[in-house]
Amino acid sequence: MKFLPITLAAVIAAAHASAGETPPVFAGLFQKDVPVRGQIGVVIPPPEIEKYVAKVEQAAKKNPEWFREYSKNAKPGAPLPFDEKLGLTKEEYDGYLKLWAKREFKPMQDAVLVLRETSDGSWTLAGTGNAATLATLRYQPKGDSFRSPNGELKRIEDINADASSILGAWNGREWRFEEESTLGKTKENIAFGQYADKKYGLVVYRAQEISSEGTRLLDKSLMIRFPLGKTAPAAAPAPTPAKAADKPAPAKGGDKKSAKKS
Repeated sequence: MKFLPITLAAVIAAAHASAGETPPVFAGLFQKDVPVRGQIGVVIPPPEIEKYVAKVEQAAKKNPEWFREYSKNAKPGAPLPFDEKLGLTKEEYDGYLKLWAKREFKPMQDAVLVLRETSDGSWTLAGTGNAATLATLRYQPKGDSFRSPNGELKRIEDINADASSILGAWNGREWRFEEESTLGKTKENIAFGQYADKKYGLVVYRAQEISSEGTRLLDKSLMIRFPLGKTAPAAAPAPTPAKAADKPAPAKGGDKKSAKKS
């Protein structure tokens, strides 16, 4: 999958007036042709949590089948419930949870987003910097689905994450594309939502490609946070993103920020 760079000037110029109404899935988050300034970033816990993560990873290697089964019923992106087989004492587990509660959003790059309608009635979210990836997806109101170069992303169960999840308490809507062939597996997800306190909106995107041999060919993730009710004036393109942490804590589904196996 190839992502083309896009400048802020192009984003603003692309916003054009049309007769279509903004689809309900974007209500409260974006208005048509109105630029919104946000930040691309990651949520990370304090570095002290790594000593606990290392013990859980070691325990998972010793008993991979149990760990895999135990992780299946856990909440996505949230710490696993306590069990002695996790390799932590109850005291250590409590210490882990205290550090987990101190996780923070770390901005890496500014971005401007503009929701616009295309000539065929579909909708795109144009963005600057790394957020330009989002412009490869088109929302189609009639089918309540997104179309990307991979194929159709279909609506799945809505998100209602509690405070223990990696992003904190938030709710939203999500779409997913999945395909498996003799060449490998491809997954693509996009979600829109807002925090429970309604101070910030969220766009979460991930694309993965894994070969039939298990080699990870692509793993691209984006988390964009933006204040609700605020627009973005024209400005210079966003700066180059900072380097992400080399070893975040493990989480379910490939996100290593909670004590889970990917």
